[in-house]
Amino acid sequence: MKSNSDSGIISRRPLPGLAALTLGGLLLAGCAGNPPTEQFALTESSVKEAVSAGGTQYAPVEMRAAQEKWREAELAMQKKDYDRARLLAEQAEWDARVAGRKARAAKAQRTVEEMKKGVQELREEGMRSVQ
Repeated sequence: MKSNSDSGIISRRPLPGLAALTLGGLLLAGCAGNPPTEQFALTESSVKEAVSAGGTQYAPVEMRAAQEKWREAELAMQKKDYDRARLLAEQAEWDARVAGRKARAAKAQRTVEEMKKGVQELREEGMRSVQ
């Protein structure tokens, strides 16, 4: 009688552990198997925005890094290495954001310098007309 109840306990204990292990494995397989399509859309948008902001001209190093990582991410996606593709796409997105911001900052700086030059020319012209 005692041995029956002991065998019942022994047979019940591994079941929750096995179920948890199976569930964890399924979750991991589900996460690793999904292509990073949302991240790719974000990265593509960031790269296009950086190019239109002038990233190629004003931040060539960051822009080149973004485009190279973007190409590597696409290759990883073709090989169905989704974790690597996601990582490279994230890095490309941030490189593109940096390039876009550097380009906008450089353009703003150029505009400020042109405005200062215009103000200086107006002052000099005003001084000439007073004399």
